[in-house]
Amino acid sequence: MATAHNKEVDIYYESFGDPTRPTLLLINGLGSQCTNYQTAWCEMFCQEGFRVIRFDNRDVGLSTKLDGLTYTLADMADDAIAVLDAEGVSRAHVMGCSMGGMIVQRLAIDHADRLLSVTSVMSRTGEPGYGDSSEAALAFLLAPPAPSRSAYVDNQVAGLRVYGSKPEWLDEAAIRDRAGDAYDRCFCPAGIGRQMKAAMRDGSREAQLRTSGVPALVIHGSRDTLINPSGGRRTAEIIPGARYVEIDGMGHDYPPPVWKQWVAVWSEFARCSVAA
Repeated sequence: MATAHNKEVDIYYESFGDPTRPTLLLINGLGSQCTNYQTAWCEMFCQEGFRVIRFDNRDVGLSTKLDGLTYTLADMADDAIAVLDAEGVSRAHVMGCSMGGMIVQRLAIDHADRLLSVTSVMSRTGEPGYGDSSEAALAFLLAPPAPSRSAYVDNQVAGLRVYGSKPEWLDEAAIRDRAGDAYDRCFCPAGIGRQMKAAMRDGSREAQLRTSGVPALVIHGSRDTLINPSGGRRTAEIIPGARYVEIDGMGHDYPPPVWKQWVAVWSEFARCSVAA
C-alpha cells in the first residue's frame, strides 16, 4: 500500500508479486475502486509471471477527492503514469475496464513510450454509434445516488441483472458482500459525476488511435448492455494490429468464472507482444 503524487492529487495503490517481473497496471472504470480487481484475481496474473499494480483513480476510493474542480481523461492517464513513476517502472503493460479502457487508450495516445502493451476491456473509442447503452442499462448509469448503504447494495445486484454476465455466473451473496465493502471503503457520488464528465469531455479518440503503434488486445463480453460489444469491435478495428476477443456469456463485469480464460488470453498476448 502506497501513494503516488500527480500535482495536487494523491493516488492510492497496491502491488502484488515480484517487483522484478514485468508490470501489469490495472485501471478501473467509472466509480470503481481498485479492490474491484479482487486479490485472488491479481494473484492469478502473478502466477503467470507478472507483477500487478492496482490503484484508485482520482475521486474514488482512498485517492484525492477533487470537489469543485474539473479535469480530463488525460489527467487521469497522467495519474497512472505517476503510479509507474512512484514504483520506478519505466514501461508496463496496462489494462483497463470500461472507463479504464478509455484511460488505457489515452495512455496509448499520450504515453506510448511508457507502455509494453495496452488492453482495452468492455470499452469504446468515444465515437457516436459504437458501444451505446441499452435504455435499461443507461437508466442505472444515470440514476440518482443511492440514499443508503442497503439501497446501494440492492442497486448493484439489480444492475448486474441488467448488464452483467449470464445468471449462472452471478453469485448474489458475493455481490452483496463486495458492494457493502465498497460502500464502506468509499462512497463518493460527486466524484463519479466528475469522472463521467471527464470521459465525455475526451470525445472521439478514433483518429489518434489509428496511428497507435502499441501492441493492443481488446476484450468484450457478448452480454454487455452498458457498453455494447460494438464498442470493443470498433476499438479493435481501428487500432493497427489489435487482437479482439469476445467472451461468450460475459456482461459488463468480471465474475470469477471468466478469470481463468481472461488470464490465459491476456498472458499469452502479453508475452507475444514483448517477444515481437
